Amino acid sequence: MDFNMKKLASDAGIFFTRAVQFTEEKFGQAEKTELDAHFENLLARADSTKNWTEKILRQTEVLLQPNPSARVEEFLYEKLDRKVPSRVTNGELLAQYMADAASELGPTTPYGKTLIKVAEAEKQLGAAERDFIHTASISFLTPLRNFLEGDWKTISKERRLLQNRRLDLDACKARLKKAKAAEAKATAEQELRVAQTEFDRQAEVTRLLLEGISSTHVNHLRCLHEFVKSQTTYYAQCYRHMLDLQKQLGRFPGTFVGTTEPASPPLSSTSPTTAAATMPVVPSVASLAPPGEASLCLEEVAPPASGTRKARVLYDYEAADSSELALLADELITVYSLPGMDPDWLIGERGNKKGKVPVTYLELLS
Repeated sequence: MDFNMKKLASDAGIFFTRAVQFTEEKFGQAEKTELDAHFENLLARADSTKNWTEKILRQTEVLLQPNPSARVEEFLYEKLDRKVPSRVTNGELLAQYMADAASELGPTTPYGKTLIKVAEAEKQLGAAERDFIHTASISFLTPLRNFLEGDWKTISKERRLLQNRRLDLDACKARLKKAKAAEAKATAEQELRVAQTEFDRQAEVTRLLLEGISSTHVNHLRCLHEFVKSQTTYYAQCYRHMLDLQKQLGRFPGTFVGTTEPASPPLSSTSPTTAAATMPVVPSVASLAPPGEASLCLEEVAPPASGTRKARVLYDYEAADSSELALLADELITVYSLPGMDPDWLIGERGNKKGKVPVTYLELLS
């Protein structure tokens, strides 16, 4: 008990000394040991990294889960170290409503059939959203949280310790200046040497941690690439599902399908639509077809002698009819354009097979 009281009294004395030193510095009544410019830059970069990481983390959480009540609930589950319950996405809920509506209003009517098809697509969109949220949380949000709750807390702790060591050092310097007797000076000098050693040691520890922010940037860069990859996959899946839905609705007899021109997603650095506009053209097939025949006679179409392009298939594609060419992901085909063709389509050839192919499923190579 006596030992604890002595330690408590000693700690109280140190705290009081630091408080006095800190107060006198604020009023300009005491000198302050300044850190070198490189160290100050490291501190500023670390603070900036922490602040922006917090903002990016919070806004990404809003992007993935716009409902603030749901975010609070997920936060509480995480703090309690409990598994977050599975939640139905808005797309899946809409799909359920549409399916129920079709069942009640008549699944065999044009409206009912369309509701069922749209419900299937919305369910696929909801599943894609669920996968995106899961992937983004693991590959992007978790590393950012780990930095804020792990590395940054360690850095903050060592910075506070460095601040205390600096206050102790400057307090010793002030006592040495005020010392008059030789014995008091000798004691103050000894205390100053110890304080300087402890300060230098703590400054080195803190400096190493601050320099580790560079590694943090590299890690966050990798995570950012993963986030972009998962987001690209998500939007590509959504686009593909809706494009397939639009084609299916167009085959329904007696149903209305608006004239739309879906925009191509940015799946490659070269815009497929722009590339298609610069494709070499061959003589119109219409002149080869018998009078009155509006269909495309692909067997009579010959590719241009030069200027054809190679394309890599991005996704599997199922041909809607005999005029289209079925595609397999990652295969290479030859493509070219014809006058008057829809800019969203090209003629594709694979061996002795040819047919129309959608530009959005291709990456033009040469």
